[in-house]
Amino acid sequence: MRIFLAGATGAIGRRLVPLLVGAGHVVDGTTRSREAAAALAKAGVTPVVLDVFEASALSAAVRAAAPEVVIHQLTDLPREFDQAAIAASYPRNARIRTEGTRNLLAAAHAADVRRIIVQSIAFAYAPGGEPHLESDPLNLDDPARAVTVKGTADMERQVLDLAGIGMEGVLLRYGLLYGPGTWSAVPARQPALHVDAAAHAALLAVTRGKHGIYNIAEDDGAVSIAKARAELGFDPSFRLT
Repeated sequence: MRIFLAGATGAIGRRLVPLLVGAGHVVDGTTRSREAAAALAKAGVTPVVLDVFEASALSAAVRAAAPEVVIHQLTDLPREFDQAAIAASYPRNARIRTEGTRNLLAAAHAADVRRIIVQSIAFAYAPGGEPHLESDPLNLDDPARAVTVKGTADMERQVLDLAGIGMEGVLLRYGLLYGPGTWSAVPARQPALHVDAAAHAALLAVTRGKHGIYNIAEDDGAVSIAKARAELGFDPSFRLT
């Protein structure tokens, strides 16, 4: 299957690339860095150097790739754990989720893509009622996290609205990542999720699941992952070998 992976060199993207290639998929992967493009090519991916905010270039790239599935793993977060840098990145990351997602969905629609898999978050639910189901409300009233949660809610609305134009949108609400290339080697807070299990969930969603939202996390009591287990075959213990 032909896959367009937006965010191929991010924390999840780097772990997802070998899974997609190993499964026999033909992958075009985006990066903003020409240096990272060389690593993608070495990994068996056709590199696409662009910025998601450049809508015309993005649309042309998706059209040229002619994918059957688009995977959205774009973020704008610092590689290293630095609280000040992380806080400063929230508005940029929210812009990725709002404007960047809008551009990517438009490009996918113009290229007649029927399925798009999108990274979201499982740590934005309103407090109480754990473990949270996918139907539970997000905490839009938390002033400390308003930028992040409102950006996420906007992105999710865009993806869920795709049903109206005949596209399948699969939202993967990831837990707080740990493992290689993340801010922590071990689980730090609930809901936790190893980066390899996050990548594997995206691979599974290429051919499994349906339009809607899936909690993707460890079974630690914060969110329910019953839907992801049943419909995607998700296993939080998955690790790359």
